[in-house]
Amino acid sequence: MEFDFITIGLGLAVGVLVGITGVGGGSLVTPVLTLFGFAPAVAVGTDLAFAAITKGVGTLVHRAQGSVEWRIVALLAAGSCPAAVITIGVLAATGAHHKAGLINAVLAVALLLTAAVLLADRARIAAITARYESRIAGKRTALTVASGVLLGALVTLSSIGAGALGAAILVALYPRLQAARVAGTDIAHAVPLTAVAGLGHLWLGTVNGALLASLLVGSVPGIVLGSLAASRLPDNIVRRLLAAVLLAVGVRYALV
Repeated sequence: MEFDFITIGLGLAVGVLVGITGVGGGSLVTPVLTLFGFAPAVAVGTDLAFAAITKGVGTLVHRAQGSVEWRIVALLAAGSCPAAVITIGVLAATGAHHKAGLINAVLAVALLLTAAVLLADRARIAAITARYESRIAGKRTALTVASGVLLGALVTLSSIGAGALGAAILVALYPRLQAARVAGTDIAHAVPLTAVAGLGHLWLGTVNGALLASLLVGSVPGIVLGSLAASRLPDNIVRRLLAAVLLAVGVRYALV
C-alpha cells in the first residue's frame, strides 16, 4: 500500500493537536481533506473511520485510569447511535451525501459551533448550570439521551462535534464531573458513535481506505508527541488559536 506523505503529515499534525487539547480531530481533518480535493462525503466518511480507531486507543488509556463514566456513555450512545443509523438511512434514501452543498452547510454550522465552544470558559458553563441543578436533576437522563441524538445526527453528517461539543454538553449537564472524567467519558462515547457512523459511510462507499491508512500512520506518533507536549504548552492559548482557525474555515464554508 502506498502512503501519501501529505496526509501522513496531516495525521501527524492532528494527532499532536488532539494530544495537547483533546479536541480538534474532525474539525480539522474533514475541512482540510475537502480543500485537498476529496469529495465532502468521502472526507466525512474517512474521518469518521479515522476517529473511531484513534479514539478507541484513547478510551483504553482512560479506562485503565478509571476516568470513564460508563453510565453516561451508555445514555449518550442510546441517543447518538440510533440517530446515526437513521441519518445514514436518510442519506442512502435521498442521495444527499452526493450533494456537496448540503454537507458544506452542515460543516459550516458544526465548525462555528465548535469554535464557539472552544472559546467558552468551561468553568463558567459549569458554574451557570450548577445554579439550576435542582431543575436539571430530574431531567438529566432524558437530556443526556436527547443530547446524544443531536450529536449522532451532526457527527454523521459532518464528522465534527463528538469532541468539543460532546465535552461542552457533559460540562453543562454534569457540572460536578471532574475534568479528567469529562475527557474520558467524551472520548469513550465518541467510539461507538463514530464506529456506527463510519460503518454507515463504509456501506455508502464514502470511506477511502488508502487515505485512512495514511492518516493513521501520522496520527499515532502525533498523539504521543502531543501528549508529551501537553504539560509544556498553555492549553488556553492553543484552544484559542484552534478556535480562530475553525471560525475562519467555518465562515469560508458558510460563504460557499
